[in-house]
Amino acid sequence: MRPDPGPPPAPAAAEHVLDVAALTDIGTERVNNEDACGTIVEGPCAIVAVADGVSSGAGGEVASEMAVEVTLRAWREESASLGAGQRLYRAVQQANIEIYDRAVAVPELRGMATTLVAVAVDRGELTAVHVGDSRLYLVRGGEIVQLTKDHTVAAEKVRFGLLSKEKARESPDRSVLTRSVGRELIVSRDRLSRTVEQGDVLLLCSDGLYNVLRDEEIAAAVSPAEDAGAAARALVDAANARGTGDNLTAAVVRVVSGLAAGGAPIAPPAGGIGGMVRRLLGRGS
Repeated sequence: MRPDPGPPPAPAAAEHVLDVAALTDIGTERVNNEDACGTIVEGPCAIVAVADGVSSGAGGEVASEMAVEVTLRAWREESASLGAGQRLYRAVQQANIEIYDRAVAVPELRGMATTLVAVAVDRGELTAVHVGDSRLYLVRGGEIVQLTKDHTVAAEKVRFGLLSKEKARESPDRSVLTRSVGRELIVSRDRLSRTVEQGDVLLLCSDGLYNVLRDEEIAAAVSPAEDAGAAARALVDAANARGTGDNLTAAVVRVVSGLAAGGAPIAPPAGGIGGMVRRLLGRGS
């Protein structure tokens, strides 16, 4: 009699693979770029940040650069035991403090501020922290959903039923921020979390992009792209072709493999995972 082999071995968990790219561009009318972006990819975890300096004040470019740099640095410095989401939440507050302190210390930068949207994707779990009107979108199955809410006067009027979404696109209040990073010592940060699936595409972008391209156009540009770098480039090129009057930034995270909605592991697509994790950082000139 053969010995009982016991239960079959559990299937190996699928590796979480992310394809990440971030691209910022000066646009067609500006003389300098007040947008900034940056990424960290560490195994199955990616951190991505996009910031848009407030042009009405001094030091918008400085504020946006600091927001991204300090957020990424502070995230690395926080204890891994906190979890990616809590590390990110604290990192954004640290960025706010350092921008505020710099503005107080340097008279030429007094009042500088920026928007900031940052995400951590760790083993299929997304956490986003944001302040201002830079956005986070989720594209799934060709459908696009805005996950963040804009912190602007126009957006608040829409939420209170005082303004339609269509009229808000043309309203002068659409760029009037109700909160921003660096303006005050303590900033109120929105935080959201959800599970992502294989095939999902996350887009972080500044208003220079979404004020020119409608949501359905963004989804159409992102969905067929073969990789995150191609998607980011397609979005920036499409906005510039239309003549955007602002700087623009697109950061794309593609979930190449991971967990399905039911929690079952999904293998990477045929052909292996070599080269699927990418980083692309660009600045317009």
